[in-house]
Amino acid sequence: MLKGKSAIITGGVRGIGKAIAEIFCKNGANVLLCYRSNDAAAEKTEDELAQYGTQVEILKGDVADPAFAVEAVAKAKEKFGRVDILVNNAGITKDKLLMRMSEEDFDSVVDTNLKGAFYFLKEAGNVMVKQKSGTIINLSSIVGVKGNPGQVNYAASKAGVIGMTMSAAKELGRRNVRVNAIAPGFVETDMTDALTNDQKSKMNEVISLGRMGLPEDIANVALFLASDLSQYVTAQTICVDGGMSI
Repeated sequence: MLKGKSAIITGGVRGIGKAIAEIFCKNGANVLLCYRSNDAAAEKTEDELAQYGTQVEILKGDVADPAFAVEAVAKAKEKFGRVDILVNNAGITKDKLLMRMSEEDFDSVVDTNLKGAFYFLKEAGNVMVKQKSGTIINLSSIVGVKGNPGQVNYAASKAGVIGMTMSAAKELGRRNVRVNAIAPGFVETDMTDALTNDQKSKMNEVISLGRMGLPEDIANVALFLASDLSQYVTAQTICVDGGMSI
């Protein structure tokens, strides 16, 4: 489905990003995986993806630094010749109740989750406009749609991603560049591993399908949005939450 295409995935060496990288490689894509700090996870993921026979590159940096987006897009062009897909997946949380949340808590989450996505969207979008083709997938969250106590900063950043997605889709559509968002619900990742069984059970009670999602559930939707199966889909936010938001 993605044979000969190239992708940049931020936060691409663990969790949802890694699952997206794997399904992209399985389907023929070359990938550049951006990560911030976990060298061991990056090297392990690079080794694991080698089995699929496509090109896999890793690049360390902070998406909150606009220079990193410039570096990543330049490297993807150098290694692959073009940039067909961008997945803005990198994100952080600094959860606190509103009255206890500092300005630094708010700014750092927005700088990574929203401004980081903007930097990569701008750089990759510029390449795609010149190519007159490309697809951009921004990872939002159901929290950006519905809100959540203790996550004012995270909800603001992820709601911003949705607005940015729709605006960019309107700007770039005439150049055959599609921009969509995925809003995951509760997904089994390193962050949810810290929850107790009781906390997980209570979460499952509000999910229509009765379970938390898997990274692969999100990756399957990303594959659809990255492929020609979705060639008439843009400016959409797809909630992948097991029915939690209804």
